[in-house]
Amino acid sequence: MNIQFGSGVLFGKPSAGNQPTNPTPYKFGVLQEAMVDFKGDLKKLFGQYQFPVATARGKLECNIKGKLAVFDINMLNQLYFSQSQASGYFLIADPEVFTISAGAAGPVSHIPIVEDWGVQNGLTGQQFTYSGTNAPSAGQYQVNLSSGSYTFNVADNGTQVKISYTYSVNAGSTITLANQLMGYAPELTMFLYNRFRNKYLAVQLNDVTLGSISIPTKLEDFWIMDFDGAANADATNTLGILMADLF
Repeated sequence: MNIQFGSGVLFGKPSAGNQPTNPTPYKFGVLQEAMVDFKGDLKKLFGQYQFPVATARGKLECNIKGKLAVFDINMLNQLYFSQSQASGYFLIADPEVFTISAGAAGPVSHIPIVEDWGVQNGLTGQQFTYSGTNAPSAGQYQVNLSSGSYTFNVADNGTQVKISYTYSVNAGSTITLANQLMGYAPELTMFLYNRFRNKYLAVQLNDVTLGSISIPTKLEDFWIMDFDGAANADATNTLGILMADLF
């Protein structure tokens, strides 16, 4: 008999809609679970008695959802965002530690600073307030993004501070999430299969639009990404194919 065990293996590739540059197939990494769900509307005809005399199936929908543990930015852009992608990203220094001297700290190790993410008192954890002037009061600071230097009030001399900021590095990749018009999305061909005890089961969905993805965090556990989508009939009016070994 055909019984299955485990999460299976899932592939997706852009095949229609708003396709990304160089549409590329991807395997969903470290897949935790996946489900293809067929659901139909049942219409029941009743007479004078409690049980229906006929049941007919109306609209039918097919949805897919799952969980995976690998965060592949290239896959996310290919299969979900289909947006502009470039090399490099903003890395955060969190934190760099300095002692205020003569009303100043720094310069920080990486300049220019892309974005200032604040200053904390290294002893108490109290957040310094950003000052809009070059003459900050006690408990305030100012920053020069180009030079990486932080200015404080001389009343704070001798205070240890923790400075957080982002800077540009030539590693990884960045997706710019532009505000696209409603309906903008890649459409995917998705292939889910499993093999257990020499029995094979697979389903291919020809036209899937992913609806949601999540980037969760959890204390003392791995980040597991949830995703879901809905399948449509393709240009040939075909939803897909279901394949399996016989009993």
